[in-house]
Amino acid sequence: MNIVLPDGSAKELEDGTTVADVAASIGAGLARAALAGIVNDEPVDLDAVVSDGDSVAIVTAKSDEGLDLMRHSAAHLLAAALTDLYPGVKFGVGPAIENGFYYDIELPEGASVSPDDFAAIEARMAEIAKSEAKIVRREVTRDEAREIFAAQPLKLELIDELGEDETISIYQLGDFTDLCRGPHVPDTGKIGAFKLTKVAGAYWKGDSERDMLTRIYGTAFFSKKDLEEHLHNLEEAEKRDHRKLGRELGIYMMEPMAGVGLPLYLPKGARVIRTLQEWLRRDLYERGYEEVITPHIYNADVWKTSGHYGFYHENMYFFQINEGTDEEPRYSEYGVKPMNCPGHVIIYKNDLHSYRDLPLRYFEFGTVYRHEMSGVVHGLLRARGFTQDDAHIFCTKEQVVDEVVAILELVDYIMGTFGFTYEAEISTRPDKSIGTDDMWEHATESLKEACARRGLAYDINEGDGAFYGPKIDIKVKDAIGRTWQCSTVQIDFNMPMRFGLTYRTEDNTEETPWMLHRAIFGSIERFLGILIEHYAGALPLWLAPVQVAVIPIADRHKEAAAEFAGELKAAGGRVEVMDANEPMKVKIAKAQSQKIPYMIVMGDKEVEERLVSVRERSEGDLGQWDRAKFIDVIRDAAL
Repeated sequence: MNIVLPDGSAKELEDGTTVADVAASIGAGLARAALAGIVNDEPVDLDAVVSDGDSVAIVTAKSDEGLDLMRHSAAHLLAAALTDLYPGVKFGVGPAIENGFYYDIELPEGASVSPDDFAAIEARMAEIAKSEAKIVRREVTRDEAREIFAAQPLKLELIDELGEDETISIYQLGDFTDLCRGPHVPDTGKIGAFKLTKVAGAYWKGDSERDMLTRIYGTAFFSKKDLEEHLHNLEEAEKRDHRKLGRELGIYMMEPMAGVGLPLYLPKGARVIRTLQEWLRRDLYERGYEEVITPHIYNADVWKTSGHYGFYHENMYFFQINEGTDEEPRYSEYGVKPMNCPGHVIIYKNDLHSYRDLPLRYFEFGTVYRHEMSGVVHGLLRARGFTQDDAHIFCTKEQVVDEVVAILELVDYIMGTFGFTYEAEISTRPDKSIGTDDMWEHATESLKEACARRGLAYDINEGDGAFYGPKIDIKVKDAIGRTWQCSTVQIDFNMPMRFGLTYRTEDNTEETPWMLHRAIFGSIERFLGILIEHYAGALPLWLAPVQVAVIPIADRHKEAAAEFAGELKAAGGRVEVMDANEPMKVKIAKAQSQKIPYMIVMGDKEVEERLVSVRERSEGDLGQWDRAKFIDVIRDAAL
């Protein structure tokens, strides 16, 4: 028989050949490195038999799929160790995830797992890994599966959910047997360096009505060096956690009484938010955008017209208002907005438009509310209430490329200002969609052409576009290499048609405009959280809530300190005078802990000679400066 290799070449092999045999026929080195295979785009184990005409690729540690595969096997390794250490443990699911793996378990009565137990669990995992125990796949009938997992109620539930014609496979590793589609590495000796990282509670299947299970997280890499680098980054990420720094720096707070996922900005946080908004607002005006302001709530008819009422209802907050009197009530349904687009569409529809008016670019810093499950809310990074730097561009079909290019230029300017590198991903037409083939092709090719004009490389995410149009997602990398999805450019066929938007063409006919959604920060809350972690709380001078701490050494220097602070404020600076009755070293330490960019120390010499002693938060003592020189530094940082 013949198979097809990734380079397109054919290879003749004997009937009954396995993926492992294919690897060996190519070379001894590949045979040793092989972990699994991909046959006709489906991942399989090394002992899977290939057929005539199959396309076959070998998965190794260097393959894109190799790390996830190995981490999935590491989850089974964890479960095998738990089987030995906690007799009677019940198992849920144990997948590979980004940067690691986890296993959900139900511990025997009276048993518990904490980070203090990790060393013992890891030691047993290491013993099993060293033994190079085989991980063996077997296909079974539904009745056999139910018998095998008779003492595992969570597995029985998963078996019942499988389709009637679905193949049921199990994997055996020592005394641990799992219901699993696979594939896996052939033996535990192929599992690299691993580490358990944390333990948490997790509802079975994410359902708060179900039992709370114990979730043990871990990570694994093929080399110890990569593992150590990852663990270092985890430690660094913990230090940079915006929830911790946000509290310590007085940026924002969360209050259970106020509600889950609803941040309250303290004065310093509000100042940062307003500074970000004002900076972007000025730039948008220069780029031809017009600012609009829309309501926080709309009559339900708006959401029915937009489609959100039917497609997004469970993520929205609806309520009734009595539009009549107590004696003659007349109730209307309203919904809090989860998105700003309907308001911008209604504003567009308020006037008649000609092709000469287009493109029209409306922007808004609009606060929206979405119902997120309490278990996934995470500080500013995922909140129920947040503000978007939303814009909607109404244009002709021919203007789409130019408008997307302009948006990508703006993305580059914003992300470059903060030192972010980024990459792009274009999501294409899903199985269920609206719009004609011509519309989808033009929209998708327009996004590709815009990226090409900007010299922006992109990946294709096939079939992951919205039902109403393709999109570009911008993913930024922060100071410790983590990737965050921020900016989005989305073409929308749906909204203009639903609301009956039109414009008068050059031929005096009515056409539906094309509509682009775009957000650069995305959620301003999320972007601020990313910035706090990216800069470890030390925001750049122009954005810092307090730019300068003026520190008088003694009471007799307070008047001069206040006078100089006034001069800085007049130059646009944000200044705090630290005149409490404390030693100077304590004041400097407090200013450092608050990540204030500059500390100005004023004593006898500084007062007499009209100088300032300048201290920078990372460089330390910069010596004595002329006051005017330092004022210029602060003036240059002002918006």
